[in-house]
Amino acid sequence: MSKKTPQAIRGTQDIFSADAEAFAFVVETFERVRKLYRFRRVEMPVFEKTEVFSRAIGETTDVVSKEMYSFEDRGGDSLTLRPEFTAGIARAFLTNGWQQHAPLKVATHGPLFRYERPQKGRYRQFHQIDAEIIGAAEPQADVELLAMADQTIRGLGIEGVTLHLNTLGDAESREAWRAALVEYFRAVASELSEDSQERLEKNPLRILDSKDRRDQQFLADAPRIDAFLSDTARAFFESVTTGLDAAGVKWQRAESLVRGLDYYRHTAFEFIPDEGSEAAGKLGSQSTILGGGRYDGLMESLGGAPTPAVGWAAGIERLAMLVGGAGFDPPIVVLAEHEHLFDTARLVVQALRLSEITAEAEFRYRRTNKAFDKFKKTGTDVFLVVDQVANLNGSHQIDIRLSGVLPDEEEELKLLAKRVELSLRLFFPDLIPKADPEKQAISWYLSRK
Repeated sequence: MSKKTPQAIRGTQDIFSADAEAFAFVVETFERVRKLYRFRRVEMPVFEKTEVFSRAIGETTDVVSKEMYSFEDRGGDSLTLRPEFTAGIARAFLTNGWQQHAPLKVATHGPLFRYERPQKGRYRQFHQIDAEIIGAAEPQADVELLAMADQTIRGLGIEGVTLHLNTLGDAESREAWRAALVEYFRAVASELSEDSQERLEKNPLRILDSKDRRDQQFLADAPRIDAFLSDTARAFFESVTTGLDAAGVKWQRAESLVRGLDYYRHTAFEFIPDEGSEAAGKLGSQSTILGGGRYDGLMESLGGAPTPAVGWAAGIERLAMLVGGAGFDPPIVVLAEHEHLFDTARLVVQALRLSEITAEAEFRYRRTNKAFDKFKKTGTDVFLVVDQVANLNGSHQIDIRLSGVLPDEEEELKLLAKRVELSLRLFFPDLIPKADPEKQAISWYLSRK
C-alpha cells in the first residue's frame, strides 16, 4: 500500500473557514428568499441517463461534446454526472407527473460537474443555486422569477449589479431571425473563425456570442431580433419590462445576449456587475453572476407535451467571492480567568447560544492571554471573560467582562452588550451592570457568598 498522501483532483476544492461561511451564507440567503416567493424545494439525482442531457442541452454544444463526465455502469447504461439542473428537473416533471401542480415553482442547489479548464471562480465540481417556473406561459412568470433573482442578489449585500435583458422572440420570430443571420454570415463565412464556420448552419445565434476577433468585426451589422419580432413576441417583451419597472428591478437592454438552442423563447437574461464596481473588480473576466431564460420548447425535446417554462441559475462559488463578511455576526469567545470558573463560563456560552448569539468556548482551561492570542489569529476580536473578585466581607462576586474591537467599535459594542445582557439574564436573573468610569470594558457582576 502506498504511503503517499492522495491529493485533491484538479478542478475540485476543499472549502473551509471564511470561504465555507461565505458559501453557507449564499445558500441560506437563497433558501430564505425562495421561501418568501413560495418556491418548492426539490432534490434531484446527481447522475442521470446521458440522453437526458444530450437531448436537453444539445448534441452540438460544448457541454455535451466536450465537458460532460459520462460513464457506463455495470448494467451497460450510459450515465452522466449532472452538468446543470434544468434538464434533470424537466425529466422529473415529466416522469413524476408534476404537470398536475402547474404552474410549478421549484428551487434547488447542489454540486454540478463539467470537465473544463479550472480558473478563478470556475471548477470542475462546482455548485449552483437554481430556480424554475414550469407551466406558466405568461410574462408575469418571467417578472416573478427575475424579481426573486434580484432580491437574492440584494439579500447577499452585492451592489453595483444590473440585469441585462433581451428577447429571442417566439418560434416564428426566431426562425425568421435565424434565416437572416445565416444569409448574413454566409457572405463572410471564409473570414469567420473555425468555430463560427461550424456553427453557421447548425446554430448561427451562437456566433453573436463569439469572443473571437475574427467574428466580432461582423457582429455590429448583423441582423437584430427586433426587426423580426411578431406582434405577440413584442407584446410579451413589453409586458416583462413593464413588470420589472413596477417591481423596481433595474435592467438594461442587451441585444447581443442570445441562447443558441432552438427551444429557448422570449426572455434571455444575465445579471452582470457594472463596469468599475467592486463586484466587477473581484470577478475579473468571469463577469456574469446569474443567468437564465425562457425555454418553452425543452419538454418536447424530452418527449413531453409543449410546456412553457423559465428559469435561472447562479454559481455559489462566484457569489461567495462577492459577499465578503456580509451577514456574519461577530463571534464572542467566552474565557474563564481561573480553572474553577470553567463551568460558569460554559453556562455563559449556553445562555448566549440560546439567544441566537454566536459564541465559542475553550475545551480546556488556558491562561487568558494565550487564549486571546489564539483566537485573534482566527479573526475573533470580541471576548467575554468570566472572573472572580473577593470582597472585604468574605463574599465574592463573579465578574463578566465584555471587550473587543468591532468596525464601528463604540456603537456596535453597545448594541452587542445589550443583547449579551438580555441573554445572560436567562441564567443569571440577579445580574447587575457594573459601572466602569474608565470605559475600558462593559461588565456585569453577580454577588456570591
